[in-house]
Amino acid sequence: MAWLGDLLARITGHREEAGRVELPRVPTSQDLLDSLDRVEAMVADGAVHAVVASRVGRVCATVRDTIPRLPSLGAGSPQAYSVMATATDYLPEAIGGYLRLPREWADSRPVDGGRTSLMVLIDQLDLLGSTMDKVFDAVCRADATALVAHGRFLAEKFGPAAGGGGLALDAGTATPRVPGALEPPTGTGPA
Repeated sequence: MAWLGDLLARITGHREEAGRVELPRVPTSQDLLDSLDRVEAMVADGAVHAVVASRVGRVCATVRDTIPRLPSLGAGSPQAYSVMATATDYLPEAIGGYLRLPREWADSRPVDGGRTSLMVLIDQLDLLGSTMDKVFDAVCRADATALVAHGRFLAEKFGPAAGGGGLALDAGTATPRVPGALEPPTGTGPA
């Protein structure tokens, strides 16, 4: 049965040493940014059509904006995984697959229901772009919801914002006197 464990280790890339399974490390924010840099370098200098470069730029910009907010998604969240996988796998694989093909062939020969490799790539990039937009919106919406909840807490604690707040001060507290200010009438004198 040891042969089965060896086969699985070779297939999955996981090595088991003395009962320990060694898993690949989770990419850091810097790893994700570095991967995006590599993808942008792949499409730089006219290596791809402008429509591809602009879509890659859109996906990369959205992922870059999302990376600092990944901790708010929580560990193991499907959205956080999608951002990580887009930066390290989905986007590089899509661009790499297209770039491995001869340009003229990729841009002119139908390969999928009348669509060229270029059209297939554009569809993939559009899907990645809209998905990353949804993830970014979800992260921002969570922050906005927290801000609204905090505002409601403050309004409940201190009163409505439109009235300047409603701190309940003790009615017996004396009003401070400002030197040179007009004093209110005391009620003694002609009416």
